[in-house]
Amino acid sequence: MHDGFASPEDRAAFITALPKAELHLHIEGSLEPELMFELAQRNGVAIPFANVEEVRAAYAFSNLQDFLDIYYQGMGVLHTEQDFYDLTAAYLSRAQADAVRHVEIFFDPQGHTARGVAFETVITGISRAFDDAQARYGITSKLILCFLRHLSETAAEATLDAALPYLDRIAGVGLDSSEVGHPPAKFERVFARARALGLKIVAHAGEEGPPAYVYEALDLLKVDRIDHGNRSLEDLALVARLAAAGMTLTVCPLSNLKLCVVDDLAAHPLKTMLEAGLHATVNSDDPSYFGGYVNANYQAVADALDLSKADLVTLARNSITGSFLDDAAKSEHLAAIDAYSRA
Repeated sequence: MHDGFASPEDRAAFITALPKAELHLHIEGSLEPELMFELAQRNGVAIPFANVEEVRAAYAFSNLQDFLDIYYQGMGVLHTEQDFYDLTAAYLSRAQADAVRHVEIFFDPQGHTARGVAFETVITGISRAFDDAQARYGITSKLILCFLRHLSETAAEATLDAALPYLDRIAGVGLDSSEVGHPPAKFERVFARARALGLKIVAHAGEEGPPAYVYEALDLLKVDRIDHGNRSLEDLALVARLAAAGMTLTVCPLSNLKLCVVDDLAAHPLKTMLEAGLHATVNSDDPSYFGGYVNANYQAVADALDLSKADLVTLARNSITGSFLDDAAKSEHLAAIDAYSRA
């Protein structure tokens, strides 16, 4: 190999222990079939699957909506603070195994409060797992509240109201769920309010939606980060703008493959993004549904695109500089990445 590694095995070993952050992870999307079954039994929830194998078989989607249908169904087993703790702790344990030093996790309160689960129950369980993982592994965490874009802006406003007592535990707000037909403009007022409260702003844009949605996220929502952003590449002026602004894109390779955003990882735009000067990162999105946690995403896209050591270091550094950590913490993590790369 000509890319700084003697063999594909060398590259795999390098990825395994490369210090990194994960910036695009839906905590409900880390619900493994085994835990789904355990929680269904614990809470007396009927699920339409006889065993774990049937759940895994259902994780074959042709598009975003197919995935969302089973995602919301799976969410129905989460009821108690302990359930949210167990879900989050399981993810953080996997993140630690992938040399993740910092995570910024999305959660969907509307998917829970609509089922009668209190906002406090959700955030307390997640927060407790954050605290334990920091004590146990040294992993730092931030929480991003996502609004479901297929619901109304009024519903998003109510969710922001419910979040007000817990703003000390929430770093930002985001926008997820079905993208097409639900442009960022629909949520301009609630995002302005969140920004006035001092929250960071992110939004899914340009996954299935057009470049116009990325412009709206920038100009109307005034985002600090774009989640996905793949279709930005269709608009050269937009690419130039994103590069000039140093706007971070939280790219999710295995998600893109599983949801048919790309047909083949060899055609994935990640390398093109890096070559265009875009501040791309690698993330797992909904790992239990899409076939891999963050290192599996690094590995799959590195193999498919023959990424070099320099590319991988850039991606890891971007994950830190694109995070919402303070400058001192960023400097510490960047130094660790550079030291690892030299060693």
